[in-house]
Amino acid sequence: MTEKPRVRIYTDYKSPYAYVANKRLFELEDTIGVELEWLPYTLRIPEFMGTVEERTPHFWRKVRYSYMDARRFANAQGLTMKGPRRIYDAFYSSAGMLFAQRHGLFRPYHDTVFRKFWNHELEIDDLSEIAGVISAIGGSADAFEAYVRGPARAEHDRIIDEAEALGVFGVPSMVFNGELFWGGDRIDMLIERIRHPESVAAALGSGRRT
Repeated sequence: MTEKPRVRIYTDYKSPYAYVANKRLFELEDTIGVELEWLPYTLRIPEFMGTVEERTPHFWRKVRYSYMDARRFANAQGLTMKGPRRIYDAFYSSAGMLFAQRHGLFRPYHDTVFRKFWNHELEIDDLSEIAGVISAIGGSADAFEAYVRGPARAEHDRIIDEAEALGVFGVPSMVFNGELFWGGDRIDMLIERIRHPESVAAALGSGRRT
């Protein structure tokens, strides 16, 4: 039996563009028969956006456009997208993803956290609320909280380090055969590469990383 091509996807529950890319990414499993490996890439907002005091009018125009643009994609899919009420540290929700995967609960967890967060029904930086999601989909809240107090941080940070070694800097990011694709608008390019992996040489030329 031929092994399915594998695509690694890095995502973050607080990213509007990661949210609206979900539908097309999951469709890859059926339309082109790939295996998807979902991993967290928890964005550190101050690291790439600077402090609030450092942000310029140009920056805020870009932010307003980005949310408006993402909302267009959300509306086209029938999704509700309410702007975040503050800056979030999504570590608990990322740890929840890893825990849910380990217990066969990934898809209901993933869908629930994205939907509830962007509907203002979930605080993704509140441990008890993420534990509540785990419990609601049939997992053990106590086991999840023990995981967070135990190995979750080290596992999470190792995944982030591995992602950055691959060149990841934002979400959604997809990695296929070591080649990085960033953003939902690169899904078509990813599909082309999966269908024609030999095209990478012409696409990247002599600049391809080895």
